[in-house]
Amino acid sequence: MSTYDYLFKYIIIGDTGVGKSCLLLRFTDHRFLSSHDLTIGVEFGARIVPVDGKNIKLQIWDTAGQESFRSITRSYYRGAVGALLVYDITRRDTFEHVTTWLEDVRKHSNTETTIMLIGNKYDLAAKRAVPYEEGSKFAEDNDLYFIETSAKTDDNVEKAFVDTAEDIYRKVQEGVLVVNGEPSGVKLGPSQPGISSIPDVSEISGYSCC
Repeated sequence: MSTYDYLFKYIIIGDTGVGKSCLLLRFTDHRFLSSHDLTIGVEFGARIVPVDGKNIKLQIWDTAGQESFRSITRSYYRGAVGALLVYDITRRDTFEHVTTWLEDVRKHSNTETTIMLIGNKYDLAAKRAVPYEEGSKFAEDNDLYFIETSAKTDDNVEKAFVDTAEDIYRKVQEGVLVVNGEPSGVKLGPSQPGISSIPDVSEISGYSCC
């Protein structure tokens, strides 16, 4: 299925090693790699999902967590309408850094960006360092969606992406998000009548999926 009605720009942010690339790979390719090279700069993936009878293409930018790449990855925040803010439930430091990441995304992305806080590596719950309730409360206090996932077992990965897409689509229908605005993370797809096909970033050389 190559045609789609809308394209939504997503970013995945968070500390190094929390499983951002694994979440992307699981969602786009339905695969899991037990060992994954650290992301250098930015990686790219895309997938079409159905939302309310429409085909929505999610254009997903997976950003590097290292501080040395922060200035590079911030440029990809521009226009993002979906953000997955990921921490590792077994590493408390990654949760403590969520506040800084949240400040970053709210400063550099769309003011109406839908943000999902994700506690990843639920398969390692026996080694949990961050209680579910603590993550949930942080999300509630900061007006975020919240979910715990496991890229390894595929728990809630689909839900994390689709739930945010549904919220973004609702904002589009309500006129909160402007389609094809500048900058805009929402564009009409080639399947819309009278709309010419927009460039597919996945076809640009120099970008890899995972």
